Amino acid sequence: MEYIQEIRVLYSDTDSYGVVWHGAYTKWFEAARVELVEKLGVSLETLEKNNILFPVVEMNIRYKSSAKMNERIIIKTKIIEVKSVSITFEHRVYEKDTNKLRVIAQTTIVVIDSLTGKMFRKIPEDLYTCFISGIDSAPIAIS
Repeated sequence: MEYIQEIRVLYSDTDSYGVVWHGAYTKWFEAARVELVEKLGVSLETLEKNNILFPVVEMNIRYKSSAKMNERIIIKTKIIEVKSVSITFEHRVYEKDTNKLRVIAQTTIVVIDSLTGKMFRKIPEDLYTCFISGIDSAPIAIS
């Protein structure tokens, strides 16, 4: 499944150079991951009540070109790998009018028990199945 979102770059997203501050991308990526997971039918609130959390353990970001204030950008997020203990997402940021690739990133999350802080040895089967199903499903566009 690919989650597609269009956003407008706000002044608060930019730095003193007038381009998107690198930390703004991580906020956008997190929002997109949450939306994608919820579209798969996984309620983060329900997981939290069951002491299950999804911390980020790795993020790799490649900045190709700078987005600027008021630019309309498209963020495409999808699951690219599901392992027994982790899920990896890919995020691509494009300038809407030209389709120029601005940023490409990968984020990996794991499943932990919020009471003990320990990582699950294996993602619970129902969650694993849900994430696997998200690899091949159709895109969801949100504007």
